[in-house]
Amino acid sequence: MTRSRGIAYLVCGRRTKWLVVLLWLVVLFLVAPLAQRLTGAQDNDAASWLPGSAESTRVLEISEDFRPEQIPAVVVYARESGLTAADRERIAEDVTWLERLSDHGVRGDETRGPVYDRATGPRAAQVYVPITMDEKGWERIASAVDSVRDRLGGSDDGLAVHVTGPGGTSADFAEGFEGIDSTLLFAATAVVVVMLLITYRSPTLLLVPLFSVIVALFTAQALVYLLAEHGGLTVNGQSAGILLVLVFGAGTDYALLLVARYREELRRHADRHEAMALALRRAGPAVLASGATVVLSTLVLLTAEMNSTSGLGPVAAIGVAVALSALLTLFPALLVVLGRWIFWPVVPRHGAPDPTERGPWARTGRRIARRPRLVWGVTAAVLALCSLGMVQLRAEGIGNADAFIGKPDSIVGQEVSARYFPAGSGDPLVVVADREQAERVGRAVAATEGVVPDSLGPLPGAGPSFGDRVLFEATMTAPADSGAAKATVERVRDAVHAVPDADALVGGSTAALVDMDRATLRDNVLIIPLVLVVVLLILCVLLRSLVAPLLLIGTVILSFTAALGLSALAFRYVFGYAGEATEFPLFVFVFLVALGIDYNIFLTTRIREEAARRGTRPGVVTALATTGSVITSAGLVLAGTFAALGTLPMVAFAEIGFAVALGVLLDTFVVRSVLVTSLFLDVGPKVWWPHRSAREDGGGVREPEAGVSRSGG
Repeated sequence: MTRSRGIAYLVCGRRTKWLVVLLWLVVLFLVAPLAQRLTGAQDNDAASWLPGSAESTRVLEISEDFRPEQIPAVVVYARESGLTAADRERIAEDVTWLERLSDHGVRGDETRGPVYDRATGPRAAQVYVPITMDEKGWERIASAVDSVRDRLGGSDDGLAVHVTGPGGTSADFAEGFEGIDSTLLFAATAVVVVMLLITYRSPTLLLVPLFSVIVALFTAQALVYLLAEHGGLTVNGQSAGILLVLVFGAGTDYALLLVARYREELRRHADRHEAMALALRRAGPAVLASGATVVLSTLVLLTAEMNSTSGLGPVAAIGVAVALSALLTLFPALLVVLGRWIFWPVVPRHGAPDPTERGPWARTGRRIARRPRLVWGVTAAVLALCSLGMVQLRAEGIGNADAFIGKPDSIVGQEVSARYFPAGSGDPLVVVADREQAERVGRAVAATEGVVPDSLGPLPGAGPSFGDRVLFEATMTAPADSGAAKATVERVRDAVHAVPDADALVGGSTAALVDMDRATLRDNVLIIPLVLVVVLLILCVLLRSLVAPLLLIGTVILSFTAALGLSALAFRYVFGYAGEATEFPLFVFVFLVALGIDYNIFLTTRIREEAARRGTRPGVVTALATTGSVITSAGLVLAGTFAALGTLPMVAFAEIGFAVALGVLLDTFVVRSVLVTSLFLDVGPKVWWPHRSAREDGGGVREPEAGVSRSGG
């Protein structure tokens, strides 16, 4: 055999394949312990999500001078018929217990209450329990709230007791994130195993990509952990969960694409080393371009103002880059080491005919070729019609009450509290102002519509001081996560900023939501065009064309809007979700464009290869026939792994998983197989303009074989 040069020979050489496997096993041995520490390195504090320069972030930083960062939990007691003497006695005992509690960061000496509702016969009471934050973040909140709930929660003879407020809600979010890695790992593994069994029809072959993906996942998690601990990288539960899904989904896709080409070459070559070298040489550039597209597209997220979004960029890029490295080195080396038997019971034999030439995708291509213009016109019109569902999109943020799949204790307590107290109680605005102007600022806050005037006390603006600044709080009449509360924040900011020389800032959780919405809108406007430019440039370089990349970008945008429209309709009328997170369109766009373009890259690079031999139009039909099955399988795997996000009890994750999964399926079965194919058939050789690479353009351009024979072909 004549040996291929470069990395293909190193990966699948008769001796070097063993070295590649050994190196990866050493890497696995070193990184596995580090990967397990990633959960402990996550930073889920408010500052890890907020825009770095936002007013609420500055208040959060300044308030640490006055007191340690705290998050209040609110214990709510309620009896519809009125609190009894026994209820009041029990509440007093609970307050005494809370005041003595010092475990888990609970500041018992700062407990406030009970505060009773203003009815003639009080029916409810609130007790405020400050929880001091530290480096443990959500773990500290969850343990503190669990301790309080274990002692105080539940119902007793009709007395309802709930732990709510920011502390209670944060604890329930923490519980939702608890075990996220293991939950997603098991769900993604199950999806991959089932799909690989269906695709490969081999119980032995599926173990190779599964092992390779797991090695890639542990390596990526270890690298992210090291950067989080020593490189200043911000990692939270959201980015850690998406990292796992990306590595599994993208890694398995790359494995499927490579195995499909390897199987082809095994039918043409008796030597499996030669077959893998050719498979890597011919499929490798497309896989590499696909991975580079995802890596560069996710790195664009670094330009985001939102800390959580910018932190996701490098985490996702690391995951995909490591998956790409493992699937282009470890995976092919293992396949060559194990030999043809690994495909049992359907072993590709040398000289066997290629079944794809007479398969369903070959028939589909021939049918589309009869009237390609009609096909792409109708397909584009249907996708455009689906896009109209975007009018139902409500990406304005998700309130706490709608953020969970189900109704945890904090949400029940929030609803109970709102029946008896101002809806914003327990989650106040935080105002920081210059000491000399504090009283004027306080009066301005108290006079603002949407603020409970007497919540500032008899002397508005009085509060703890540090240096020349004063900090005080104000209760809003609307629920802290509502649109009305956000409007109140805007009015309060206008009022306090108008006080001369006050240097006043308004923060708190509602103000943080306002700043996050503003930053996300800015990120959407900036990042979406940047990602499109990155993808367009990669396609231009890969295809050496301008027309083909523009067509592909157009199909991807249409696929994205159709997926968003259909998802919005499903969220409203099937799942009954109240709305979407503000970052939802951006995340779906980045993942759909970056990942969805993979299939177009694999198809169009094969079209280009076949066009050099047969001409553009016959090349399109042949490329669809040879890639249709594997791309369909890859799309199902990727859709399934993102759908695994639906196993988490948070609406935001379920929505992202559903929309990306739906978009990937549209890309796989409609955009790539029908729309792109019919467009390329209709445009013909001009699709490669300004490069001339098809036979119709002047005799064809045949790719050199780099010294590798094509025996058996």
